[in-house]
Order: sequence, then C-alpha cells, then structure tokens
Amino acid sequence: MDITNFCFGKDHELQDLGGGISRRMAVYAENAMVVEVHFESGAVAAMHSHPHEQISYCVSGVFEFTIGDETRTVRAGDTTYKQPNIPHGAKCVEAGMLLDFFTPHREDFV
Repeated sequence: MDITNFCFGKDHELQDLGGGISRRMAVYAENAMVVEVHFESGAVAAMHSHPHEQISYCVSGVFEFTIGDETRTVRAGDTTYKQPNIPHGAKCVEAGMLLDFFTPHREDFV
C-alpha cells in the first residue's frame, strides 16, 4: 500500500480471517494505523498481546472485551484502550464492527 493523504475503502479488500472475523486496512503510516474489523455474532478474538498501543472504537454491535483481568460489555460509541503488552481479547455478542487504531503500525498486518 502506498502511503497517501486519502485512502478509500473501495480500494482495499475485506480479508476473511476465519472464525467469523474479517479485516480491511484503512490506512497506515510509520507511527499509526487504522484497521476496520468486522465480527459475526459469536466470533472470538482470542486473548493475545503485542507491543503496540491499541484503541478500539465500537462502530456497531456488542462485544465482551477482556483487557488484563477486567471484562466489560462494549457497545456502539464505546472505546477501549490497550497499553503495550497487556493481554486482551473479545467475544462478539451481537454482530458489529470495530475500528482499531495502533501505534506504531502493525508490520504483521501490512
């Protein structure tokens, strides 16, 4: 992907990650990345951690997020923050979409 000032969703395919989860790259640069993540009801993002800071904005749906040792229900309009290396995961209760913001960008997503 060339880094430009404008990135259009129509130019980026939705990637099927399996298990009811799909992802579309929105935009990335050296220090930041935005990714659109779609979940079918019942899909699970397994517990994991990474060295990036991550903010997840819930565009639609309902999710049970676990961050560290705390689990909370997140709905459209809610936001979560994951500091570097904290274990986190989510279960989709009602189909929806998250916008994930990472800093720096996730090389493994590019």
